[in-house]
Amino acid sequence: MPVYPALDIINGGCVRLQQGDFARQTDYPLDPLEQARRYQADGAEWLHLVDLDGARCGQPQLLALIAELSQTGLCVQTGGGVRTGDHIEALLSAGASRVVVGSLAATEPERVRRWLHTFGSQRLTLALDARLDETGTPRLATSAWRETSGVSLWEMAAFYRQHGARHVLCTDIGRDGQMQGPSLKLYRQCQQRFPQLHWQASGGVHALEDIRAVQDTGLAGVVVGKALLEGVFTLKEALLCWQND
Repeated sequence: MPVYPALDIINGGCVRLQQGDFARQTDYPLDPLEQARRYQADGAEWLHLVDLDGARCGQPQLLALIAELSQTGLCVQTGGGVRTGDHIEALLSAGASRVVVGSLAATEPERVRRWLHTFGSQRLTLALDARLDETGTPRLATSAWRETSGVSLWEMAAFYRQHGARHVLCTDIGRDGQMQGPSLKLYRQCQQRFPQLHWQASGGVHALEDIRAVQDTGLAGVVVGKALLEGVFTLKEALLCWQND
């Protein structure tokens, strides 16, 4: 699936945060389940579901919604608050197809390496989200993007490639929610350095041209949130754009 429509959830409602900042929240008067069905009608096979309440409290909060979504036939890729193997097991049991591991992928790689072995690389997506430092090096963010580690994206991608990771989601946090275009230079580097990984781009998409540009980098897919919610283009248009290039 090349285009992943995204829904970010707080208190049961759809929202978007700018650069992961809970103080800069936009609310959308949409029912998550109904919106997911609209995306499915437009051709979605996957839904990228972000549990922002879970990210804040350190425990997944959307098990019931995931179970409902799985009944629609959509494959759900979900993260937020994943801290233990039991959390992963609960999400998969609820119907998630892939579980996104975020902060711990940056701070506890040995534990995440064991999870790759236990659950399989097809069931986990590693979120290696980054901020560019003053030298242009992408440094991994942790704690729901509130902190930046000293570890580079390239160091951690090399580690996980060695240990069999398959799916990696990468957000340039400086672009997230800004609708200023995706971080194409970063994504070209991701693909050139680690072509064995199935990279998903996230952040900044604001036009159909951005979909084409991400495809041109060679990445496996792109996550789109705000542009779809605000009607800049439809998911059907985004999918056709990817397929026609």
